[in-house]
Amino acid sequence: MELKIDINKEYGIVLEGGGARGAYQIGAWKALEEAGVKIKGVSGTSVGALNGALICMGDLQKAEEVWENISYSQVMSVEDELMDGIMRHDFRSLNHAELIKNSLHYLANGGIDVTPLRELIDGHIDEDKIRYGDKDFFFQVFSATELKELDVEARLVPDGELADMVLASAYFPVFKKERINGNKLIDAGMFNNVPVDSLVKRGYTDIISIRIYGIGLEKKIKLPEGVTVTEIAPRVELGNILEFDSRKSRRNMKIGYYDAMRMLYGLEGRIYYIDSQMDEKECLLRFVSAGEPLYRSTMEELLPAMASELKLEKEWNYKELYLAALEASARQLRVQKYKIYTEQELLEEIKRKWETLSDEKRESLPEFVAYMLGTYV
Repeated sequence: MELKIDINKEYGIVLEGGGARGAYQIGAWKALEEAGVKIKGVSGTSVGALNGALICMGDLQKAEEVWENISYSQVMSVEDELMDGIMRHDFRSLNHAELIKNSLHYLANGGIDVTPLRELIDGHIDEDKIRYGDKDFFFQVFSATELKELDVEARLVPDGELADMVLASAYFPVFKKERINGNKLIDAGMFNNVPVDSLVKRGYTDIISIRIYGIGLEKKIKLPEGVTVTEIAPRVELGNILEFDSRKSRRNMKIGYYDAMRMLYGLEGRIYYIDSQMDEKECLLRFVSAGEPLYRSTMEELLPAMASELKLEKEWNYKELYLAALEASARQLRVQKYKIYTEQELLEEIKRKWETLSDEKRESLPEFVAYMLGTYV
C-alpha cells in the first residue's frame, strides 16, 4: 500500500473530548506510529487531554494497556455491575433502593467522585516525560471561577500540578469538581470540544484531527492560508461517553486503527477497508462478465436496479457500484470487517463464505450476492 500522507512533515494532533470513546484515539495513534507519522504536538480537551498526555509520553503500550483494561470503577467511585446494568438499560436486575441511595449521595456531594481516575492518572502520567519531551502538549480547561476557557501549555504548568490540571480537563458535568489553587476548573469540551484553534494560533500548518463526536461545541474557526486539517473519524457509533467497558474499548481501539489506516493509505469502501486495485473499466468488465450473455439487459436494467437497491447517489459510476455491491455482499455473509482487503481478496472471502451455506440460506440472500459471484440465473 502507498501512503497518501507526507511523512516528511511534522503534524499537530487534535484530540476531541468524548469520555469512554477516547479508546478510538489510541487505536488511531497506533496506526500513525506504524506509518512513521511525525507528531510535533498535541492539543486535547477532556479525555483528549488524558490521551494527549500519554501520546506526548510516547508510550503506546502503556496507553493500550490503560484502555484495554478500563472499567467504570477505575474512573468513578461506583460499582461495575451497577453501571453495567444502567448502560445496558437492564433495570430489572438493579437494586433500585441502592440506585436511589447512590444518586442522592452524588447529588448531595456535588457529583460522582473520581478519585479512581485521579489514581489512574497519577499512576500512569510521568510529568517529567511530558514537560521535557520532544512534543508540545496543550490542553483546555474551563475556569468556572473566572468564566473563561484556559488554553494550557503543559511546559508552563508549575511543577507537581500537571496531573491535577489534566484531571480538571476531564471533569465531565456529572463529576465532582475540586478547586486547584482556589480556581474551580471543569471540562472545557462543552465550550470547545475540538481544539484545532490551539494549534493554529501557535503556527501549526499540518493538523490531524481525531474525531469521536463527544458532547460539546465545535468552535468554528477560519483556517489561515496554507493550513490543512485532515480528519480521522468513525462511521459507526462508538457507544455512550460513560461506557467505560474494556470490551467496548478494545472494539473502539480497533475501529480507530482501521479508520486511521483508511486516511493514511486512501482506502476505499464505506463499510470495509479496501485497498483498491481496480479502475472503473475493470469494474464494468466484472459486471458484464457476471451477466453474460445478457449484456444489454445487464447495462440498462440490472445494474441501475442494483444501484437503486444499494441506495447509491444519482450520479453513481461502475466502480462505486461494484464496491458497494461487494461490501453489501460481504456484510450479508458476515465477512470479517476489520481487515484490509483488495477487491479480489474480499471477493474470494465472499466466495468462501458462500460455499459454506445451504441452498435454502443462499436463496434467502439478496439477488445481487449471487450475481457478484457469477451464480445469478
